[in-house]
Formats: sequence, structure tokens, C-alpha cells
Amino acid sequence: MAKIGSRSGSQILRTFLPDQTVDLNGNIYRVAEWSAPSHVEVDTDLVRRRLLQEVGAWVVHGTDGGVGDELARGAPVEVVALDEQRGVLVERYPQVWLCRSCKRIGKSADRRCVCGQRHWGQLHFVGVHSCGAIAEPWVKRCPDHDDVKVVTPKSAKAADITFVCPVCNRQTMQGLGRGHRCRCGDGTVRWNVHKARTVYTPRSTVMINPPQPEHREALKLAGGARKALMWVVEGLTAPRPADVTAKQTKEELTAQLVAGGIDPAIAEQMASTAEVGGQLATPGDHPLDQLRADRREEAEQEAVDIAMALAESRQPTTDLRGGTPGDALDQRYRTDYPAALSRAGVDGIDLVDQFPVLNAVYGYTRGDDDPSKCRLVPFRHKGGYRLYGNLARTEAFLVRLDPTRVATWLTGRGHTLPEWTRGADDPVAARVAILQSAVIPSKRDDPSVESIGTDVVKLVHTYAHRFIRQAAVFSGIERDALSEYLVPGQLAFFVYAAARGDFVLGGMQAVFESNLDDLLSAFFDAEHRCPLDPGCSYGSGACSACLHLGEPSCRFFNRFLDRQVLFGRDGYLRTRR
Repeated sequence: MAKIGSRSGSQILRTFLPDQTVDLNGNIYRVAEWSAPSHVEVDTDLVRRRLLQEVGAWVVHGTDGGVGDELARGAPVEVVALDEQRGVLVERYPQVWLCRSCKRIGKSADRRCVCGQRHWGQLHFVGVHSCGAIAEPWVKRCPDHDDVKVVTPKSAKAADITFVCPVCNRQTMQGLGRGHRCRCGDGTVRWNVHKARTVYTPRSTVMINPPQPEHREALKLAGGARKALMWVVEGLTAPRPADVTAKQTKEELTAQLVAGGIDPAIAEQMASTAEVGGQLATPGDHPLDQLRADRREEAEQEAVDIAMALAESRQPTTDLRGGTPGDALDQRYRTDYPAALSRAGVDGIDLVDQFPVLNAVYGYTRGDDDPSKCRLVPFRHKGGYRLYGNLARTEAFLVRLDPTRVATWLTGRGHTLPEWTRGADDPVAARVAILQSAVIPSKRDDPSVESIGTDVVKLVHTYAHRFIRQAAVFSGIERDALSEYLVPGQLAFFVYAAARGDFVLGGMQAVFESNLDDLLSAFFDAEHRCPLDPGCSYGSGACSACLHLGEPSCRFFNRFLDRQVLFGRDGYLRTRR
């Protein structure tokens, strides 16, 4: 297989996906497949659950092609990574040959053009349909001279292209034709430049996925998702979920016994005996027992995400110590850091130097971005689904907002939090009350719908964007090389360095250990107005000049953002507990 070009692995993950058209060495190609990709070890149940969340918008509109039902029935899922030695197999497409010298449309790239040259390019337009089909243009030739050339307009519209006979100057076509039926039989194709977003839009997801399965097994033995949620709700005060002091439930004990090799029937009997003896948790033992089943499941998923992200490495600010007790740095850690955290409304910041993040593309769409108007085309493989991605470990911050301050801010905006009253100082009660009441919207939901969940997402998301902008300055990392991972139900977010990119390794650790208080002070004190005010404030309250981030950094499409939730009259940073 001849090598016709090279790209970085991260660029291939975004722009060299199956059925995508790409530019290489001045020619246009279509990606056929990744050559012998390597298998990535992942938790398939976690990936399947995340995919179900991602395709939900298409499932609702019936444009998912049956993906939702198949995933719910347990369809196989695999994740593969690029083999950089074998690369990607591509083919010339579209095969509509355009002479670079005289602009004639040729019949074959193996022959010389009528003008004598043999320097063929391609017509850079293709036809696409929402079903996922792609089509090559058909160009009508002069009936008398069997010849045709293209007169390219200044615009990029396919309708403005003119085809004429180079001999008699007769016009043979205007545009690329109307009413060209798609092979699926449901509508016509639309012509566009092959690199247009409407021609091919990758659909991707990011998830925390530890490369070592033993971490997830260790969590199961420690008490599973319930213990992880307890750990997070109690403010990560224990080093890890296994260190949280709490009785097991009957289900947790049974699962632990089975995992230890005991027959399930015997394990059930042993758990029942322990339950009768009062050795297991009973309803009401922990504030989490107040949560409804649906709210609890969502909260546990986020808590497991946090537990898995911190499974290999975690350093909270409270663990920082100077070289000598009482020296200037030690005093800074003990005095300046806590003061800066409190002023910025942050409950805690942890450094994670082994953040396990999986970036994966599960399919694509053609045409409109609206799931009600376009169909999802997943990558299928051997009766299941294949995701193309890369699993990496990188630096990250875990930023957790102050729960009592968030609860105070929410009630100040007119929301009601059952089981919590304004002025209360119990962080566990505040977290549980927010988890109970905040139904977190998806990234495609309407941000103008007023609800506790909408306000929580706006707060966490806006905070994350402003934090990234400040962190980029202090760490020396390019802004687009920092990304967010939101866990809004837990009032938290991760900021992590791109797995592959032009960033300074160790930059985040240097900030964490030397001037995190300066970063937080800048977050609070730096200019919070937008250069485009008052227009920005009258609009959504966020734009590219003040809060927006690049697409790789923001997975919420720069939605659910508003500077007013931080700096407005009733903003979070104006709120006191």
C-alpha cells in the first residue's frame, strides 16, 4: 500500500473517518477503512450506556436507524484506535476528472486530455442525502463534440457552476442538476463542496474510561456505585470510596460475595442472614436514601465517573505542603489557597495527573444538524457497532463548586429545594437537595427553558469556560488544547489537557503547586464584561469574545452559557452562603 500523505493521529480521528472525503496532496479521496486498527480495552457496558445517551435525540425522532433498540438489547460494541504504522486506506473520489490546465471534464485519469496535458484533478462537489448516501456528479457532454469544460463561478454554490462545450461554446448544464433521486428512494441529493460540514459531520463522544479494568472491579468490591455516590456527596473527604464508613446494602454484599467466587444462591442466603442480624444498611441510614430511583441512577453514574477518573492519581489542595513547615510556600498553601478557593465559590480542586479520557467517534450525519431532519449513520462492524477513538491519560483539574453556596444561589433565583432551607450550612444536605431537584438537560435541549437543572448546567458550564480561559494563561497551554468534561449534577467539572496537541506537559501541575491562588483571583477579578457589550448581554450573554471555546474543547456546542450567572446582580460570585 503506497503512502500518499501523512497526518497526526488526532487529526485522523477528526478528519479521516470511514466514508469521509479528504484532501491529500492536492487530490480528493474517500476513506475506505482504517487498516488493521488496534483494539482498545474499554468497559463495554459504560460505552453502550453513553452511546444510548448520545443517540437519544435521534431515537426520539426515529432517525437513529434502529441503533437505540439494538444497543438496549445488548448489541456488541468495540472501540478501535489507529495503527499509525498501517494508517488509513483511501480511494480517489469523486472520479469526475478535471483537467487542471484547460478545465475540461475527462472520461478517464489514465488518458491525456484533449489539450495534451495529463494533469488531472477532480471536481470538488459531491451529492449527499440525509440517509448517509454520497453520489458523484454526472456532467452532460456536448452531443456534437463529446466534450465539455467547467466554468467555475466565484461563489461556492453548486447551482452557479456552468458547463459549456470548449469547441462550440454551447452550454450543456447549469449547476449539477436538480431532482437527482437518492438510491434510498426517499428524496433527492443535495450538491455541495466535499469538505462542507453538511456533507459529513462526525458524531463523537468523550467519556472517562480507566484503561485498567481492576479499578472498576475494586469499586464494585468497595460497594459499587452507591459507595462512590456517598464519597462524592460527602465532599471527597475520604481518600477513596473504599474508605467511606457506611454499612453495605443487601445488594452490595451479595454482589461482593459473588465477585469473590461464592455461588449466587449461597451469597443471597448469607446476605439475607446479615440483613436479619441488622448488619446491613436500612432505608434512611444515609441522606442519599431520599433520592428517587431515577435521580439516584443518574447521580451514581456521575459519581462513578469521578471515582474512575481519580482511581490512579489524586492530589487535593489540602495535601499540599511546603518544603519546610511554616515556610512561605507552606503558609501560602495553608492561608492563601483556602481563601482564594472560598472567594471563588470552590469547594475543592484536585490535580489528576493520570486522567483517563476516551475520545471516540460513533458515526456521522449528512445534511442538517437537526436530528429530526437527518439520519444517524453509525459505524457498524460484525453485527455490532465500532467506535473509532483513542484512549489517553493526561493532566486534569477536578473543580468542585461549593454546594451550600450553589443551593443559596438557586433559592435566590426563586427555585425551591425540598429538604433544604436558605442559610443552612450542611453541604451533604445541599448536595442531596440539588441532586433531587435538578433534572440535568442534555446538550441539545433548549437552554431558554427555566428549571433548576438548566441553571445548574449554565453555572457549571459557564464557570468551566471562564476557568479554562484563565488556566490557559497561567499554565502556558493553548486554550484550544484544554477541554472540559462536565459532571453538573455533582456541581463539578474536569479541565484536561488535550491527549495529543501542542501543550506544555506539566503546565497544569506547575500552576497547581505554585500559583493556583493567583489563577482563582484572576478568575474572580479579571474583566467580566464582554468587548461586544451591550449586544452580547442583550443576546445569550456569551460569545466568542468572552466565553466561547473551540469545538474540541466544548462538547455542549457553546450552549448553556451566560456571564450573568456568575457576575450578574444575583450571580453566583455575588452570593454568600
